[in-house]
Amino acid sequence: MLKVLAGQIGVGAVLAAVFWSTYGQIAGYSALLGSLVCVIPNAFLALRLAVPRRDPGAQALIRAAYIGELGKLALTVLLFSPPPVSRPESVSVTGPLQAGGRVTVPRQLPSVRGTTARDSV
Repeated sequence: MLKVLAGQIGVGAVLAAVFWSTYGQIAGYSALLGSLVCVIPNAFLALRLAVPRRDPGAQALIRAAYIGELGKLALTVLLFSPPPVSRPESVSVTGPLQAGGRVTVPRQLPSVRGTTARDSV
């Protein structure tokens, strides 16, 4: 299991270096943090399966695998989810482990006729 995790970290680091040198700093950070979104939940599952248990039976191993897989799923959702919006006029387009910025959405969106959406209500 540790070899697989080390391989995932290595491939993520190499891809991050390639993207950084080819497309710039933000692409490099995105590739690195995107690989961490993969590695962190997998490391959690591997840790759940590798840690010795009081009960060495098959049922305890299945329970550990079940809990590990649920935790892996929860971590994946958490790492891909966007952070809370800090200002009402801005919308976040990045997750907690993704590089990038924010997109500002105006309070009044112009319509096709030149009036705002608020004026038509």
